[in-house]
Amino acid sequence: MTRPRLTTAHAALALVAVSAVALSGCVAKTDATSTDALTVTSTDTSCDVSTATAKSGTLTFAVSNKSSQVSEFYLLAEDGLRIIGEVENISPGAERTLTVVAQPGKYKTLCKPGMVGEGVGRADFSVTGGAVAATGDDAEQKQKAVDLYAAFVKDQVEQLVPAVDAFTTAYESGRDDEARAQFPTVRAFYERIEPVAESLGDLDPRIDYREVDAVAEGLEWTGFHRIEKDLWVPEKDALNADGETPAWQDWAPSTTEERATYGDKLVADVGELNDYVHSDAFQKALDAQGVAGISNGAIALLDEVATGKISGEEDWWSGTDLSDFAANVEGSKMAFSLVRDFASAAGSDGKTLSTEIARRYDDLNAALAAHGSLEKGFVAYKTLTEDDKRELTDLINALAEPLSRLTSTVLQ
Repeated sequence: MTRPRLTTAHAALALVAVSAVALSGCVAKTDATSTDALTVTSTDTSCDVSTATAKSGTLTFAVSNKSSQVSEFYLLAEDGLRIIGEVENISPGAERTLTVVAQPGKYKTLCKPGMVGEGVGRADFSVTGGAVAATGDDAEQKQKAVDLYAAFVKDQVEQLVPAVDAFTTAYESGRDDEARAQFPTVRAFYERIEPVAESLGDLDPRIDYREVDAVAEGLEWTGFHRIEKDLWVPEKDALNADGETPAWQDWAPSTTEERATYGDKLVADVGELNDYVHSDAFQKALDAQGVAGISNGAIALLDEVATGKISGEEDWWSGTDLSDFAANVEGSKMAFSLVRDFASAAGSDGKTLSTEIARRYDDLNAALAAHGSLEKGFVAYKTLTEDDKRELTDLINALAEPLSRLTSTVLQ
């Protein structure tokens, strides 16, 4: 069915869902020196960078937007999540520059015409040479970390928008197999940045409340989990997440009209989230919190795992809790990566703390990997043994303790 989408300036952009497969690779030429400008040409289907390798130091990317839409350019870490630098709001026909201090390592380049979706032309980019010292004073570096976190949040929500559109379209059209397959992948974008939505009053309840929470607070139950229950129809003897109420009590599968209502509501609520993260109010809120806000975000996301995902209560009907679990951990680790250097700079205790936190993340991710991945899918939560759950719980607790000391260390 035809329905309204976003209402801000982003509504004027053509919203496109693009495959994660690189549509145009980078052709390696001679290594660029730190003083050479690297050229980037962004089109509707490609992101051509003049070289795939450069020497460490200050790199400048001269980005020319040849697409029909407002575009963005990103330099990402090897994991494809952490943003090293980005330049946004490049109008068609305009040119902008991105300057970063690049350390040796492997990276990804990416353009995002329309400033929505996964982007195009994702390609490998490598930096050779020795380590270089960061420039600028402490306040400047901390503001850079805040700006990079803002860019990460916007990127995740920009990918969430078309993913939710495709997911709800499948759900409303009765293509339940498609919707079920998309459910954990779509939610990953949201779970990586959930504390941002939680700061906006009733927006997170509208998007992500479980049935038991909505009932307890007397709220209309909408969002992901209302749709989830339609897609994974509970068995006749199943109980709700409260462990007491029969799942079928006072409930029936949604009609076609009700599905349209729930789908459109989720689209609108995610659109509201997208509006907010692209607003001055969002940037001002992050600026006011500073690096403490990033650090506290890392802690909050791990708390999400500890209070819901590890118990299997989040995705009660689908059993896809491990996907949410992994996305929360990814978002938490990404936030930690932005403030790690500030913790390490706080004397030997800070360096020891940051090293321990990084190791604990690695231990937790290794245990998760034994059960699947976000890319290939995880096993259903009900297949975990008590030993599996205990191992994951122990690893969460082992990370939570040092992570709880991160903010105070960063602020020293």
